[in-house]
Amino acid sequence: MRSPAALTCLQVVLLVVLFVLNLLLGTVHIPVGDICGILLGNTSANEIWRNIVLQSRVPQALTAMVAGAGLAVSGLQMQTVFRNPLAGPSVLGISNGASLGVAFVVLLSGSLGGVALSRLGYLGDVAMSIAAIIGALAVLGLIAYISQKVKGNVTLLIIGVMIGHLANAIIGVLKFFSAEEDVKAYVVWGLGSFARVSGDQMLLFVTLMALLLPLSMLLSKTMNLLLLGDAYAKNLGLNIQRSRLLVIMSSGVLVAIVTAYCGPIMFIGLAVPHLARALYRSSDHRLLMPGTMLAGGVLALVCNLLARMPGFEGALPVNSVTALVGAPVIASVLFRRSKSDVQE
Repeated sequence: MRSPAALTCLQVVLLVVLFVLNLLLGTVHIPVGDICGILLGNTSANEIWRNIVLQSRVPQALTAMVAGAGLAVSGLQMQTVFRNPLAGPSVLGISNGASLGVAFVVLLSGSLGGVALSRLGYLGDVAMSIAAIIGALAVLGLIAYISQKVKGNVTLLIIGVMIGHLANAIIGVLKFFSAEEDVKAYVVWGLGSFARVSGDQMLLFVTLMALLLPLSMLLSKTMNLLLLGDAYAKNLGLNIQRSRLLVIMSSGVLVAIVTAYCGPIMFIGLAVPHLARALYRSSDHRLLMPGTMLAGGVLALVCNLLARMPGFEGALPVNSVTALVGAPVIASVLFRRSKSDVQE
């Protein structure tokens, strides 16, 4: 029998090791001693190396770890509330809402303002983050309103998917009428990146997620009751509609914040909950929530490391790496589950 405490400790150790590797490895080789000196505040270190470590590698590693944890927890919440193993953070169109907000700002900036947002540097990044949050929260508010009117999970799921398709259709129209430079800037944002968050933005992002993730843990008991089915949960005194809304809002806010700062990151929210269930062999969310959060951080750090491994010029798109890593993980987990079901 696997000990949950031992598994959790192992994941914590793995998280620390991968975080350190993210600081050590990259396209530029920096000796371990110099990295330790830079982190300890040594002012005599090479200035270029200081900038690489403090302005690039540390923010990327922190962003990847926190974003991965947030997406993984969001995916677990969606799979639980809809009782669907293929449900993910983007299932209700919240990521599409963030993309639509960015599309309005990026694709219309050149046409209406005469200056492409991609040329504004830091101000452009802040504008995209704000637009993504507004777009995601607008869709989240719409979903929250609809969830009060619709009783069935399947109906709400279908409505969410339709909202996503509608947002993509509007984005397609905006692309058609936009300048090539603006379209390129939007496509680059859509590839996802842990590297665009730095400085005050990184501090705000990590602070927000550090507040939201513990709050999401408070829903563990509610999610356990939702797994029992509506009839049993009602008999135990659970308000189904209110509980479903709380879980959806928690998941949606996590997705909105991560998408705003990092772009739409795929596959982590879908794959990691299955990996956590396979590791802990339990459906108790008191174990799964922290386990999923740690596993999400680990997988995101692995993807960030692969995206900028030595030998590559620059960095690979994060979504390409998450798909390459996440697809085999979820396939192997589902294969093992189906194999064990046959043996039973």
